[in-house]
Amino acid sequence: MCGIVAAVSDKDIVPFLIGGLLKLEYRGYDSAGLAVINEKLNRVRNSGRVSELSEKVRSLNVKSKLGIAHTRWATHGAPLERNAHPHISRDGLALVHNGIIENHESLRQTLSEQGYEFTSDTDSEVIAHLIHKHLENSPDLLTAVRHTVSELVGAFALAVISEQSNKRIILARRGAPLLVGLGENEVYCASDASALLQCTRRMIFMEDGDIADVTVNGPTFFDSHGKTVKREIYESELSSDQVELGRFDHYMQKEIFEQPGALAATLEMVTGSSAIAPELFGTEASSILSTIDSITIIACGTSYHSGLTAKYWLEELAQLPVFVEIASEYRYRKPIANPNTLIVAVSQSGETADTIAALDYAKQLGQEKTLGICNVPESSIIRGSKLKFLTRAGPEIGVASTKAFTTQLASLYLLTLVIAKLKGRLQQNLEHSLLTGLRHLPAAITLALKMEPKIINWASVIARKQNALFLGRGIHYPIALEGALKLKEISYIHAEGYPAGELKHGPLALVDGDTPVVAVAPNDTLLEKLKSNLSEVHARGGELYVFADAGSNLDETEGLHIIKMTEHLGHLSPILHSIPLQLLAYHVALAKGTDVDKPRNLAKSVTVE
Repeated sequence: MCGIVAAVSDKDIVPFLIGGLLKLEYRGYDSAGLAVINEKLNRVRNSGRVSELSEKVRSLNVKSKLGIAHTRWATHGAPLERNAHPHISRDGLALVHNGIIENHESLRQTLSEQGYEFTSDTDSEVIAHLIHKHLENSPDLLTAVRHTVSELVGAFALAVISEQSNKRIILARRGAPLLVGLGENEVYCASDASALLQCTRRMIFMEDGDIADVTVNGPTFFDSHGKTVKREIYESELSSDQVELGRFDHYMQKEIFEQPGALAATLEMVTGSSAIAPELFGTEASSILSTIDSITIIACGTSYHSGLTAKYWLEELAQLPVFVEIASEYRYRKPIANPNTLIVAVSQSGETADTIAALDYAKQLGQEKTLGICNVPESSIIRGSKLKFLTRAGPEIGVASTKAFTTQLASLYLLTLVIAKLKGRLQQNLEHSLLTGLRHLPAAITLALKMEPKIINWASVIARKQNALFLGRGIHYPIALEGALKLKEISYIHAEGYPAGELKHGPLALVDGDTPVVAVAPNDTLLEKLKSNLSEVHARGGELYVFADAGSNLDETEGLHIIKMTEHLGHLSPILHSIPLQLLAYHVALAKGTDVDKPRNLAKSVTVE
């Protein structure tokens, strides 16, 4: 959540700060601000979007060679200018903070008793005053930050500047991402690589517990024990073009239409292969995966839905028991630990706080066989897992996940095939057949995207409704959940996903002419059961909107609207059926005029609990 950028250079860094905030606005867009130092500290803030801050900065002609900036997603305190970052303390000290400080109330009370005045409702302002307090005992900014972070309980990424040390930025990281970009006589800092691409592709990922002293000559890193350490420089494979809108109106639209390419990139390693290899998931994959006797998938939100879908694949093909856990719940209960369980952590960003904590908790319970499935190299989940798989979806900026979801599904299907093969449950002819289906997937998605004009017609009707139901059976039930989530996220229509067989156990009471019912109807073994469920809705005056496979023998009648998919993809049908549900949510949101890429109250990367 929230976004940090900072820079020190031998030239004006304000354009970078504003440009970086614009790239990170998907992480938080309630308020924004920056602070720079020339001889004195100069802070500019506002509630609202980065574009408004940009105009304010331009009108004030703000320039500097050193500064920090922040775009906020409100946790403590309303989205008002007084709660916007940077926060300041005495003697020209300023900081920006991502994360949550759990002991901020006790620290605030102590600092207030010592005469510090608080002007915001945030937990972050506590850190600024605490650093200043330590500066009174030790005039060195690095030392003061080190003493401060030792007193903090919770997660944080910090960038700190001071008039007294006006040629350096101090960074600190615990539980929230922070990285450093290297240029010529300039160093950049950000909470996401996308903010750095405007200036550099040479990046250093700070490790958990690191503190960095950054000057124009470069960064110096210290580990959690205060020891000087070297951190590896990575050349990012991303380009600035990948985070531009191009010909599209919204990032969500762009990312929906990027799915054929994203899936092709994710599946590249099996495109020309006649067999699947365990090494797709790491050099230790064969030895680890061959010894597991169960699987636990931990994830949040959309990634949780990908795990629910994978459960069907894994139990059918790999014949192993699979448990799918909401990470924020798993980390606080006492599960029965099994050292032969594979723990699979799934996250788009790899920095989802609850998923990281759940992964750590699973390892503390003695479950060391771990796999991270993620879209971001060098993220916390990737680095914290023995096995790893990158989904290669490219940057996903829209808050409502689309291509990250379908590439997660493809990754989990690959995992299914690998485990099934290692367990001796995948015959060679079946392996060839399933790989052929995978290779066809990008082309099938391309055809599915051509359904958009018909979906737009449905969206214009659904946009006028207040509630919606999404139905699916079997492996398509999680896809119904995902379709409902997409609609509620960006259109603010209350939507619920249900297994269609549960209609008579409650949801049927909600059905009337004003509650559209969207159903996923693949031509599979449960189709006839689903048809009966649809008849129950139809008989009660409900309006049905059904995505059906070719050959499903469903025909339109009054109150029953049907869009036929081009083909049935068997095991991969859930991935194909995700596409029209994404398009439906997108066009309903357009019809309602909501902010598609930045839905209210939500942020892209949930890096706090």
